[in-house]
Amino acid sequence: MLILSMTIIVMDNTILNVAIPSLISDLHASNSQVQWIIDSYTLVFAGLLLTTGSLSDRFGRKGALQVGIVLFMAGSVFSALATSASQLIVTRAFMGIGGALIMPSTLSILTDVFRDPRERGRAIALWAGFSGIGVALGPITGGLLLQHFSWSSVFWVNVPVGVLALVAGGMLLTTSRDPNQGKLDPLGSLLSMLGLGALLYGIIEVPVRGWSDPQVIAGFAVGILAIATFIAWELRIDHPMLDMHFFRNPRFAAANTAITLTFFAMFGSLFLMTQYWQFVQGYSPLEAGVRLVPYALAMMIVAPLSARIVERMGSKRVIVIGLFLVTLALLLLSLLHRDTPYLIAIIPYSLLAAGVGMIMPPATESVMGSLPREKAGVGSAVNDTTRQMGGALGVAFIGSAVSSVYGRRVDSIASTFGLSGQALSEARSSLGGGLKAAGDLGDQALGFSIAVKDAFVAGLSSGLRLASIVVVVASVVVWRYLPARGADHVDESAEMSAIELPSLVAGE
Repeated sequence: MLILSMTIIVMDNTILNVAIPSLISDLHASNSQVQWIIDSYTLVFAGLLLTTGSLSDRFGRKGALQVGIVLFMAGSVFSALATSASQLIVTRAFMGIGGALIMPSTLSILTDVFRDPRERGRAIALWAGFSGIGVALGPITGGLLLQHFSWSSVFWVNVPVGVLALVAGGMLLTTSRDPNQGKLDPLGSLLSMLGLGALLYGIIEVPVRGWSDPQVIAGFAVGILAIATFIAWELRIDHPMLDMHFFRNPRFAAANTAITLTFFAMFGSLFLMTQYWQFVQGYSPLEAGVRLVPYALAMMIVAPLSARIVERMGSKRVIVIGLFLVTLALLLLSLLHRDTPYLIAIIPYSLLAAGVGMIMPPATESVMGSLPREKAGVGSAVNDTTRQMGGALGVAFIGSAVSSVYGRRVDSIASTFGLSGQALSEARSSLGGGLKAAGDLGDQALGFSIAVKDAFVAGLSSGLRLASIVVVVASVVVWRYLPARGADHVDESAEMSAIELPSLVAGE
């Protein structure tokens, strides 16, 4: 039931991409509006995670999950009934509130139900493995729905799934909460929402506006200032929403670093490879979704197996092996060409999924196992926040690197094809813009489309190599600081410092 609730969130993030052409046609959405139809959800979702995780610890995780499902279904209905792009942006943001209640609740309930470390590790591995199914299930489901129904069907599909999860949860789940509740921390909640929201806004706008844009700079400035103030406030008060001393635990800190940098590489590579499949290889969204099945299967198979491997080898070694596989996969993907056959391209892509499947379960278990169970909600929220921020940073940084290489290459061939002015600006903006500009070049259309595809693939190679460097950094951090094997959280009454803790961890 928890897996089902989580899959709704994962699938919704990918299913909407298939409907973008229909949204542009039926709602007359501009490129900026399409971007914010997708990003308004992410902005609200990530900004609220710490607050909703803390509230679920206080008032009950089962209730938070059920309220989240209701809000998510309501937002889906409002989105399906939207008659303008502006309305859809607002309703998608409303869905983000429900998502922020659902995602940390599923993991915190799982941690409370499976209290034995071995069982918890295996349950988290299954939970993480099924997220791979959602990645591929979204485009496939969306493509099938859009062949027979309008774009609103990608939102209506959430309703029966949500009803099933709500009914099943009511019967199967037990209620749990933090028994040691202090005062509420409204200022901490406000600062976390402002800081994460502003920072994510700046990250989202980077690929569109550039790093030097005043709005981007303002987003980063406000976000960094608010987060710094949040940290200072949480260290000062005696009832913090997020106990910053958790980060003194090397298991907690190193695992979160691994998650952040892995999602940096994974989201950045997914962002690039989605365009590669559709624009370079020419697959439709449904065809691209079907071809993601090996990726999803690799993650679904490897993630549950990783828990059993951890039992033999320890978390550190398994995560480092996973990071090695991701690095190797990124380097192999950076060797792709415009005409690389699918069967050759999918092998390193599936290897990437297998590496992520080895990393995420033990890293997530390390985060959750290093905290007291009564703080499972906020711990899960930290885990989810690092995923969102790492993924958004990956798209921003890697996307900017690709855009830079792609733009320079387009500029170098523009004179050859007589491209200038608005047509050149559109071609430089994206590969989709380049292919659109090629359609207006008559006899030169084929030559220019091949040239811009080659320019994109050159940028893709640079971006994937940048991602591989980030993953190497993650592996160094994990090898240096993550204990070889996990030990459940030691109560604060034991007064265990971060320096003393590793000596109690098996294998260290």
